[in-house]
Amino acid sequence: MRALAVVGQAQMILRELEKPQLKTDKVLIKVAYCGICGSDLPRYFEGGVHAFPQVLGHEFSGVIEAVGSEVTDFVKGDRVAVAPLIPCGTCEACQKGEPAMCTHYSFIGSREQGAIADYISVPARNCIKVPASLSLKEAALLEPLTVAIHGIERVTLHAGVSVMVLGAGTIGLLTLLALRAKGVGNIIVVDLNEKKLTIAKTIGADHLVNPNDCSLEEYFETHELPEVVIETAGSAITQVQAVRFVQKKGKVSYVGTSTKEVVFTPNDFEKILRGELEITGSWMSYSAPFPGYEWTAGLRYMEKKEIDVNPLITGVYSLEDQAIPFEEMRKKESEQVKVLYEIHPE
Repeated sequence: MRALAVVGQAQMILRELEKPQLKTDKVLIKVAYCGICGSDLPRYFEGGVHAFPQVLGHEFSGVIEAVGSEVTDFVKGDRVAVAPLIPCGTCEACQKGEPAMCTHYSFIGSREQGAIADYISVPARNCIKVPASLSLKEAALLEPLTVAIHGIERVTLHAGVSVMVLGAGTIGLLTLLALRAKGVGNIIVVDLNEKKLTIAKTIGADHLVNPNDCSLEEYFETHELPEVVIETAGSAITQVQAVRFVQKKGKVSYVGTSTKEVVFTPNDFEKILRGELEITGSWMSYSAPFPGYEWTAGLRYMEKKEIDVNPLITGVYSLEDQAIPFEEMRKKESEQVKVLYEIHPE
């Protein structure tokens, strides 16, 4: 089978590999679409993988080609999306029903073969059947949608609550879609990229802020602070702004992964104390029973057309394009939101 493998820092080749062996509790999937996650960029550009070679890809959909002898819930031909976390099932966190806190987990596309390939073998329990009304192209975005859902469910949201989303990348825009489907009030989206802000407006943002044109300090001179802030950019700047620009008694959910040192001035930190802010982190997208309510909710949102992820798909590539989509995503001021490898389309 064909697979794109990272073989060194910023080195990726299309190579022939043996089809994965089918174990008794696993299914073999013919991959239809696989997305590139922001976390895949350092794995490629910085060689941030556990070992070389590494086939990346953990946001994917496909059709089951074969099932192991112990698998009873799936048959050949089932259309599926896949949860990439493989918890050990035996540690204390797993026993508590907290798979994302597992201390001995594996992860598809990071610690084992990913889905930027013709085929992949995964545990049957990680598969979610995709209804006929939903395309496999859309289903490839289920995993990042569940990350967004988990992030907003980390705080209690009442009807009509005002929310600010910091960052309009894939997770930020999916957070916007999930918030709108949930029925919150005014939503402010903040980003430096005008193209992404345009998409945000199209899919339901009430207010847009581009700090290149208007700082948040200036914006909130004439607008009320939000009751909730969801930080998705993972920027050292926005991670401080999340605390700085939220109402007293407000709530902050940190979803974006930090890549630089985050420094709070005494004044900013004191806002947490004086405002009695509720602050939480959000890690991945899993709950019990595995893979969790995030996955059933996300699939239902898409199936019922309460969430349309199609506007977020800005590029589709083939395996033969190799690292081109990675290069496109890393460009300064890139207008790409979600790019997919189309491997075996329907």
